[in-house]
Amino acid sequence: MSVDVEINGEGDSARFTRADLVARVALDAVEVSDGHLAIDFVDARAIRSLNAQHRGKDSPTDVLSFPIDETAPSHGPRELGDVVICPAHTEDLDEAVVHGVLHLCGYDHETDDGEMLDLQERVMEALR
Repeated sequence: MSVDVEINGEGDSARFTRADLVARVALDAVEVSDGHLAIDFVDARAIRSLNAQHRGKDSPTDVLSFPIDETAPSHGPRELGDVVICPAHTEDLDEAVVHGVLHLCGYDHETDDGEMLDLQERVMEALR
């Protein structure tokens, strides 16, 4: 089994290679070993539109996540979803990838008791 990480948008091969590695480290941390996810690098206009449409916030943001399969499907690989990142509004691209991937895996820092952000910090430490 393996995870297919698809990367699209603005950026060079070094950014795409790093995002792939970071996503896989985050997935390993939560023991997800099968499925597909996409990471899209977009400009401020695109992420602002998505943020307004999906969160009701008419401003650019750093990262948005759009989970698809909340649990493993009965047929075929799990479709984890999409992570959308705006590099122009992101201080740390690695952290944005980790944050987005954890949301795709069911973590939510707005409703948990700090578990997601603790896990995010452990993943970031592993990457350093």
